Amino acid sequence: MTSDPNGLNLDWLISVDDHVLEPPHLWVERVPAKDRDRAPHMEVDEKGMDFWVYDGKKFPSSGLSAVAGKSKEEFSPEPLAYSEMRPGCYDAAERIKDMDQAGVLASLCFPTLPRFCGQLFYEASDRDFGLVCLKAYNDWMLEEWCGAAPGRYIPLVLIPLWDPALAVKELERCAAKGATSFAFSENPEPLGLPTIHDPSGYWEPVMAAANDLEMVVSMHVGSSSQVPKIASNTPFMANLTWGAMRTSGTMLSWLFSGLFQRYPNLKIALSEGEVGWMPYYLERAAQVVDKQRYWVQRGATFGDHGAATSVDLDTFDVRATFRDHVFGCFIEDHHGIASIAEIGEDNIMCETDYPHSDSTWPNCIQTVKGIIGHLPAQTQYKLLRGNAERLYRFTPAAPPVLAGV
Repeated sequence: MTSDPNGLNLDWLISVDDHVLEPPHLWVERVPAKDRDRAPHMEVDEKGMDFWVYDGKKFPSSGLSAVAGKSKEEFSPEPLAYSEMRPGCYDAAERIKDMDQAGVLASLCFPTLPRFCGQLFYEASDRDFGLVCLKAYNDWMLEEWCGAAPGRYIPLVLIPLWDPALAVKELERCAAKGATSFAFSENPEPLGLPTIHDPSGYWEPVMAAANDLEMVVSMHVGSSSQVPKIASNTPFMANLTWGAMRTSGTMLSWLFSGLFQRYPNLKIALSEGEVGWMPYYLERAAQVVDKQRYWVQRGATFGDHGAATSVDLDTFDVRATFRDHVFGCFIEDHHGIASIAEIGEDNIMCETDYPHSDSTWPNCIQTVKGIIGHLPAQTQYKLLRGNAERLYRFTPAAPPVLAGV
């Protein structure tokens, strides 16, 4: 066991961004019997390939969403049957075995079929039934997935994006059952929803509830249902490399939204966006505030860009607001850790992305320690698990005692 003189166990991490491929029984066992045929369910085609069916559409599982146990040479976006997946992709007990193998003490999992913030149910032709399915997912996440191993899973729930009042009720219901975070879109506008700057305050009830309930707003890269393109014919690998930078737009949008001033308990986690870009954008944002604030405060405009902001520019401190409200996550980001003094050791958490193609499994703890091992033990502990425990108000189970250790 690796520890420092203060007794900190540095052999385990908490991953705040993993993924679950929903088991085939999830919805059919949790909706009324009369609705089982129209709830998300799995069917098999003539070639033996299984796929999800919901709202008149078919949804095969992408092979890139379930690469755990495969070599990089075997990665493929082609549809993959559940029988060809590692059971830890969809089985909570088997996932714990994989977590133990990789030094992962606890895990927060984003959904797969509903997509990263529940877009599937927002897009449904029958939103009343979509709400039934969304609640079934939340109950399954809280009771079955997290309940399978108390202290090993951080529950992440979904909200009905199409109705803020219903969203508040669902947040209150799930918070009473132990949830401390909900999934939200990195940019609601491409989904056809109002932005967080909406003049009519569309999202205000949700953010007020998140503030009061201390529910972390978790936003995964891609939760706007878009893959950014540098140009119309830019190679996919270039776009994928660049795409994580969209998280910087999310961070800046929130920093200048005024939400953190109105809701002092509100906190956001930016999943799978890495952190190496943060120092530049914080520096640039501070420069913009310093040099441009006066004409903005006078109400002037720049071309067709509205300059209004809900932030009180006389008191706005970019870096202080970031430190109090924004948390970044990293998988393999040497540059970000090299900039930890600029970002702050209290604002960074680990992720492993199991079982996706960016994952470091089964070498999760070894990979992270290779990046942060030169830091003081107290700092390592914060990045490995302490910050996640504090942010999500989560008490993990004691690290398991493994055979031969």
